[in-house]
Amino acid sequence: MGPLALAAAVLLALLMETVVFNLPFWRTVGASTDSAAPYNTLGTGLERTAEGLLRVTDPTRAYLELTADGTSGYARIDPVSDDQLRRANEAADRAAKALEEALEADPAQATTMKPVKRPVSTVHVRVDVGSAHGRAQSACAGAPRSLYLKASGAGTMRVWIEEPAGAVVPVEAVRANVRVPFSISVPRLLAMALAIAAVAALRPGSRLWRVRLDTRRRGQRLAFAAVFSLLGVATLAAVYLTCRWAGPMVFHKPGEYTYDFDQYGHLGDAILAGHPWLDLPVPDGLAAAADPHDVPTRNRLLAQGETLYWDYAFRDGHWYSYFGVLPALLLFAPYRAITSLFVDGGLMMPAAAAVQIEMFLFALFGSLLVVRLVRRLMPRASLAATVIALAAFLLGANAPYLIYRQNFYTVPVAASLALTVAGLWLWMGADTSRPPMAARDRWQVDGARPLSLPRLAGGALCIAATMACRPTFALAALLAFPLFWTQIRAMLRGLAAGRVPWLHALVAPAAMLAPALAVAVPQMLYNRARFGSPFDFGETYQMTVTDMTRFSLPAANVPVMVAEYLVTPLRLTPYFPWIGISPTPLPEWGYAETVMGGIFFVCPFLALALATPFLRRRLIRGTDGAEDPAPWRWSLPTAALALALALVVFDSLRGGLGWRYMADFGYLFAIAAMPALLLLTGGVPGPDSPSSGRRTLAWLRPLGRALVRWAVVLLLLAWVVLTVLMCFAPGRSDEMLGNNPALYHAVASWFTLL
Repeated sequence: MGPLALAAAVLLALLMETVVFNLPFWRTVGASTDSAAPYNTLGTGLERTAEGLLRVTDPTRAYLELTADGTSGYARIDPVSDDQLRRANEAADRAAKALEEALEADPAQATTMKPVKRPVSTVHVRVDVGSAHGRAQSACAGAPRSLYLKASGAGTMRVWIEEPAGAVVPVEAVRANVRVPFSISVPRLLAMALAIAAVAALRPGSRLWRVRLDTRRRGQRLAFAAVFSLLGVATLAAVYLTCRWAGPMVFHKPGEYTYDFDQYGHLGDAILAGHPWLDLPVPDGLAAAADPHDVPTRNRLLAQGETLYWDYAFRDGHWYSYFGVLPALLLFAPYRAITSLFVDGGLMMPAAAAVQIEMFLFALFGSLLVVRLVRRLMPRASLAATVIALAAFLLGANAPYLIYRQNFYTVPVAASLALTVAGLWLWMGADTSRPPMAARDRWQVDGARPLSLPRLAGGALCIAATMACRPTFALAALLAFPLFWTQIRAMLRGLAAGRVPWLHALVAPAAMLAPALAVAVPQMLYNRARFGSPFDFGETYQMTVTDMTRFSLPAANVPVMVAEYLVTPLRLTPYFPWIGISPTPLPEWGYAETVMGGIFFVCPFLALALATPFLRRRLIRGTDGAEDPAPWRWSLPTAALALALALVVFDSLRGGLGWRYMADFGYLFAIAAMPALLLLTGGVPGPDSPSSGRRTLAWLRPLGRALVRWAVVLLLLAWVVLTVLMCFAPGRSDEMLGNNPALYHAVASWFTLL
């Protein structure tokens, strides 16, 4: 990007910040500001608490009334003071403690006593002015800009508090006729700066499109190392802060299940204790129940005040975790043991810290895998095409969802992703004759390219280890057949012709099978010790909404779930964040997490995977046109596509519909889509590039290539924006509106006031 273009982009960003995003300020410069907040009239559905907050007694009459003179199109909520809010929370804590003591004395009261209501952090309101009815809005005291509400018109203003009966709202009063202050947002400026930098770096004609990917160049290696060094430092800082401020993740309401999200911490403690079950209390009623998984039996026990843990496995009088044990063995148990040297009894590792470590490893080895794939698929690929391929792979593998939702459900999935891409990276590097590779580490058969035995073994170990995390990822081992088919075929032909001894032929298979068995056998013994069968991972014993020991997914749900996973379009909404969750109309009941859309809509580049089977001739002969036949260039991504589609069906049959389950096959779709993506973006021209065709049309080729590249870059940026907006979607799992309302409203207020 030239100096003039850069200056124009910077000027545009400044105009956006000072004019567009500050339109509420410019519109309200002439506001009278003469509203008297103390003269708010409370509807009969509101009452003041002793601490000065509002309590909703009747939602149909819960409003504050005042007068607007029409000089401003905005009103402002005045929140209560920090001291008032602190006293209200202390009062709620005292009431909760009294309730807990009462339930301990008489558990039968669980169904009759009302839970304690703490002050809400997000206030949902609707502003009516005169005869005009407003739309629903929300505000949060932690985001001061969100306290300004759109309220156009003059006359009587009613601000309705749209909260359920009993809700305690931290509102002092509402003011009309206000001036919205001028505001410069540093995060907003940084976001626009990042967008400008991305367009400048990836626009067609930039230097990144003219520089070839060459992993032997020192500068490119240093740049890669610098990026991941910074990411590593950021990950360590995040892990430290997470561990520093973490607390017990246990939630319980009278008469309901206990939600304990420290499941992996308990599993790590069980490992240190030397037994397979978790050290969690088992109620006498549950232990004595003839059928503890029977739903009416569980409901009766809950009504009696018994403690039942949601989504834990229960069998033979013990609680278990049906989630893979390897993360507990490698992270949670060592963390407890190490911290016990400094703290009596040690500390429990937060699940979020484990996810942060695993996702860093996934980003590192996933990037190494993509670089190796790009270099093998298109030897003259540009750095820009490589960056786009990296972004498409990381986004398509469902990494944003896993990073966003850092709880114990994510731990085994993130671990499996990291192990799988590390294993595939090692396997991709096994097919090489480049030195240094000692003769004892090489395996060559019947003239085929030699393979590195340590890399074969390391890749097999990593992929087999996913059996102890999330077993579906272990199916990635099937990709060894298309990847090493040249060597497999040479081995079979050599054996048939008597040219290859059996002992030599079995060296490579043994190098892969031995480490796989070293992981699989202990896992099967662990399964047998817990659930009586080497192949029973325990998911049928989980305590959830239904009796999983008897439940089987209705066949009628499978086609609907497959469609939801793949091709459900995004649901657009008129308000921030402009996309919403998609309902899942299943014919019969089944597990279905709310999702934003099918993977081909949420991750549009992945749809290119469907073109791969039709590119056989082009891929085998090389995407650069070089005569270097390599069957795996087509067979590997095609096999990845077939495996991805099979896993979509398998997950629909076994697990139902889950956003996190998209990680099972997202990375496979990304691998399958990579050849078509590289063909679209093209490589760096060179002396070995194919002929440009007829001279009369040669001038059209650069123009067409530039248009295609612009389309790819803009689609990628739109994809990134969509991914960010999905984090703010209300109704999704762990929605930001509930978990971090201050951040949600801080970003939403950038747009909702315009």
